[in-house]
Amino acid sequence: MTNWHSATRFVRSRAALAALPAACALAGCRQAPTFNILGSFFPAWLICLFAGVVLAVVTNRILVHFRMDNEILLPILIYPCVALLFACALWLICFS
Repeated sequence: MTNWHSATRFVRSRAALAALPAACALAGCRQAPTFNILGSFFPAWLICLFAGVVLAVVTNRILVHFRMDNEILLPILIYPCVALLFACALWLICFS
């Protein structure tokens, strides 16, 4: 029984080792989404992150305008999460 398990383990490790070059070759098939801004290429996630921070600031200003900002208990935790929510949503909408 032990020989069979070690033989199966050996075959699986050989199969995984044989598939490794194919996996490495296929890993870079898709080009990364970038934007050309004034001759410099910026990654798309950086643009989405910047837009998420701007939208979080707009959200803050809207809450301040309606005097609802006092209801937020931990703004130092909530606003970065709101920025991340907007950034991930923009990424999924634009690049999924």
